[in-house]
Amino acid sequence: MHLLFRTLLLLFTSSRRSPLSIWGNSSLPLRVLPTDIDIAMHVNNGMYFSLMDLGRFDLMARSGTWKKMRRRGWTPVAAGETIAFRRSLQLWQKYTIESRIIGLDSKAIYFEQRMVVDGEVYARAYIATRLLSKGKPVSQEEIIREFGAPPADLELPEWIHEWRETNALPGARRPAPHAWA
Repeated sequence: MHLLFRTLLLLFTSSRRSPLSIWGNSSLPLRVLPTDIDIAMHVNNGMYFSLMDLGRFDLMARSGTWKKMRRRGWTPVAAGETIAFRRSLQLWQKYTIESRIIGLDSKAIYFEQRMVVDGEVYARAYIATRLLSKGKPVSQEEIIREFGAPPADLELPEWIHEWRETNALPGARRPAPHAWA
């Protein structure tokens, strides 16, 4: 909710930026705002994922897939995320969010995203997302039919499969009882 107005503004302004392929790279220039920082005066670790949402929305809007998704009633949701930090983004600092799809499988679409300042990576994240329609997953076949086939050389890194397997929770229809081991 805290980025609702920025997201709406981004969706409006992205249509004025150069178009992209959904399989291309998005570069979204931003500046660290007071609402992005924590008590240590740098971007809060949780805020990185929220800001990266803007990068994915920029890619979807500029490629036209956002309109296609809305027309079909598809909703994107995060299924898994991991991030590594190298340097802190400071108040008023200019940076870009670099976003690209690195592959997809039968369960998710995988993004790599980076926070970059002057050509240097400050943080890098991998995000597994799903598209839902009426609460049910959209199949890979439907996604490719709507967005077009990915480039032939787009191959999901092998470690992604292990990451998803070792970090995934049971599906919503299966029990996931809480008990510390």
